[in-house]
Amino acid sequence: MQTYARRLALVLAFTLLPLSGCKRTHQIIHHATSSEPDYTPQILADITPGHIDGMKYPDFTDIQAQVNNLYDMRDVDALWVKGGKPTAQADAMLQEFSNAMQRGLRPEDYDASRWDERVANLKSPEGAALFDVALTVNAIRYLNDLHEGRTNPAHFTFGVKGYNEKKIDAVTILNTQIIDASDVTAAVDAAEPQSLQYKALKKGLKQYLDLVPQDHSDPLPEMNPNAKSIAITAGYPALQSLQQKLTLLGDYSGDANATASSADLTEALKHFQHRHGLNEDGKLGSATIDALNTPLTARVTQIVDTMERWRWLNDDYQNAAIIVNLPEFELRAFEGTGNDHHEVFRMNVVDGKSDDDTHHTPVIADQMKYLVFRPYWNVPPSIARKEIIPHMQKQPGYLGAKNYETVDLKGNVVSPNIAAIDKGTQMVRQKAGTSNSLGLVKFMFPNPFNVYLHDTNEKALFTRTRRDYSHGCVRLQDPPKMANWLLRDNSKWDEDSIADAMNDGQDNKTVLLPKPIPVVVFYGTAWSDDGEMHFFRDMYGYDDDLEKTLNGGRPYPQKPMKAVTEKDA
Repeated sequence: MQTYARRLALVLAFTLLPLSGCKRTHQIIHHATSSEPDYTPQILADITPGHIDGMKYPDFTDIQAQVNNLYDMRDVDALWVKGGKPTAQADAMLQEFSNAMQRGLRPEDYDASRWDERVANLKSPEGAALFDVALTVNAIRYLNDLHEGRTNPAHFTFGVKGYNEKKIDAVTILNTQIIDASDVTAAVDAAEPQSLQYKALKKGLKQYLDLVPQDHSDPLPEMNPNAKSIAITAGYPALQSLQQKLTLLGDYSGDANATASSADLTEALKHFQHRHGLNEDGKLGSATIDALNTPLTARVTQIVDTMERWRWLNDDYQNAAIIVNLPEFELRAFEGTGNDHHEVFRMNVVDGKSDDDTHHTPVIADQMKYLVFRPYWNVPPSIARKEIIPHMQKQPGYLGAKNYETVDLKGNVVSPNIAAIDKGTQMVRQKAGTSNSLGLVKFMFPNPFNVYLHDTNEKALFTRTRRDYSHGCVRLQDPPKMANWLLRDNSKWDEDSIADAMNDGQDNKTVLLPKPIPVVVFYGTAWSDDGEMHFFRDMYGYDDDLEKTLNGGRPYPQKPMKAVTEKDA
């Protein structure tokens, strides 16, 4: 009887060909010859509204076209259900959702706690279709989130070039690499960023997720921020708790069951301070105790937030030649590609001030194209109004004393006029030389914020542990080293010629780089260095902003939350 019914369906399908079209007829024939139930009406009923009640984020109109396309490729068949049960691939995806935190995502964003109930309802056509479409929606979201991140960097007024082109074809991946695959994990792995730092952070995330349930130590007694740091002695009241924390985190490697000596704990504390961007004096001060008392769940969040920012970067920047990590006050230069991407040097940097949000250095991914020896400093109008004009009003001759001059909008030197400076029709610039705020060279990757790397005449700042003192640009500890490395393939330049250009050369001399160099000005409060996790203060509150946005849920905002602020020096 069943065979007869299927043959009758085939006859009807061919009879209706002129009315229904080839595609629908093919679907009818396919379902008529399949041993599986035809869930097509129920699947279409779930897709059409672009909304499924019972999902954490029920509205999927933003990816509705992708969901439609995937089912069209598969004759509107159930993708994840066979014989009234989830396929092996469905089980693998459900496991991915449950373990999403291992990849820095939130399991509940993919309905992790809701799948058991859906599986229990698979026996009905409506239940099977709902399970299938809900899994497809969450799988597309999961792949998209892993590849490009959940949030748009433009929302935070960051300048990440190439983000809008950083798309993944989740439909093709599901159709060709997951729905029938023997190894779902491999396809999901490939959707993630391939940078070495991202992979290292992922390992660090697993380490800290494992540590969270093991932390049973008591918090250390807090200290007054103005009190002097104290040395570790046998009389310190929280010695046992301190040893437990340092042992758990791997900074102390001695016998966990024996009382450590003060000297050993001091060395362990120095190691902890090194990993947390603190003054490495081996003493207990308020900043060190705050870092020791920070919950490990907060460290997990730091790693997760940093991984999210890596997802914003396209292939040109995943393993960039120059990476500045702002919370670490560190620049790293790299050579090589892929797994051969290796660090060649690093140096301290000075970032924008953290106590004034108009001077916060933004996250930027762009191409360095040229450098300028003995640059002028063209003072941004906002800084001229806020800082230069008040000095001019109080101190006649201030501009000359500080090596400034005024120019018109064509760059011609003119007599200073406060009203014109205030109006923006006259610009203030600092002459080239050793007293110039930009020092003797700047490195340019044009961007809307007017942020760049440069030398400085305030060298003492590089010896400090915290180095947030600029108006927003990034100051380098060793600019000649950077210039020599960037121009290493240009036979006209070497250490001596670079030194001559900086000290005695032509003012404001532009030198083009042989080819653009990818630069990432990054914000990672977590960083993996030689296999160890390092953590830094959220000095600009960028992690806070990201968490608030993620906690707001889908759909995530796309528009900038504030205007671009020009920064300089």
